[in-house]
Amino acid sequence: MRRNVGFELLRTGVAIAAALVIGFIVTSLVSESPVEAFGYFLKGPFTSIRRFGSFLEAAVPLTFTGLAVSLVFSAGQFNMGAEGQFFIGAVSATAAGILLDLPPVMHTIVCLAAGMIAGAIGGLIPGILKARWNASELVASLMLNYVFLKLGMYLITYHLRDPSAGALVSLPLKETSWLPQFTRNTKLHAGIFVMFLVVFLCYYFLYRTSRGYEARMTGQNISFARYSGVPVLTVMLLIQVLGGAVAGLGGAVEMLGIYRRFQWQTSPGYGFDGVIVAILARNNPLLVPVAAVFLAYLRIGADVMAMYADVSAEMVSIIQAVIILLVTAEAFLAGYRHRLTLKEVKQRASAS
Repeated sequence: MRRNVGFELLRTGVAIAAALVIGFIVTSLVSESPVEAFGYFLKGPFTSIRRFGSFLEAAVPLTFTGLAVSLVFSAGQFNMGAEGQFFIGAVSATAAGILLDLPPVMHTIVCLAAGMIAGAIGGLIPGILKARWNASELVASLMLNYVFLKLGMYLITYHLRDPSAGALVSLPLKETSWLPQFTRNTKLHAGIFVMFLVVFLCYYFLYRTSRGYEARMTGQNISFARYSGVPVLTVMLLIQVLGGAVAGLGGAVEMLGIYRRFQWQTSPGYGFDGVIVAILARNNPLLVPVAAVFLAYLRIGADVMAMYADVSAEMVSIIQAVIILLVTAEAFLAGYRHRLTLKEVKQRASAS
């Protein structure tokens, strides 16, 4: 088990290193000063307190969606609805933050709960379709992303819009619903503590509870799980609901901590980025924050490079693509893994 974990970490590390090398090669082809440009890319997030805070801020929603996708992937499901669940969770938290009049801490908790419930419903729908009619959860969840986007924009436009604003934004959330920010230089907020709590709870569920074990067994071999007496359909439904709740909570945290009024007019893209985070973390909740921080680091570094050098920020997409291709390729470093296994077998044989 430890050897497998070590190998996966090694493979991910080699994939990241290879992707950075390829990124530098691409930078060399398009930039007149590739070393300087790539230096901005690598050092960008650390050049000021504001930028350092920005990449930590960006890691928070990525962690929530990464956890949501990791839960679903661990059970062998392919729900791609985290984007819509994150969005509708933010809309629900916005509604609760505007319409309700509650004491400070209670108001925040109710808004977070509203986001969780909305996201859970978003996960429940494809779960029911899968369990009842064996409908593809991938197709259902992808289509629901558009449903939740249109539903959310309808609610903002016709029921929660600020008529005095010059743009399509909601009324400001009541201050009693806000998650406090730590400093004036950054927007890093108390939602990071909620994030770490959810990371722990997701890990505990997957690796310390019977339902979590059943979910992982279902993901590894659904036929074996079914023959072992695991209620596969129940597990699928539960994991879809939990994943949706985590994504919806992420949307609520983002709205209460960063924006304080709803400002999106399109999906922010965090749900699809969560797929990248989950793949990098190998569906391990404890590694999801690390993967989220790394992805946020790449994004902020690319923005700084585009600002001060002659390289577009889209270069980071090449790095992301190479990392995902190498991490998900089963043949990548397979020969090295085979040699490690053979060496261990020989050592055991000689010891006996």
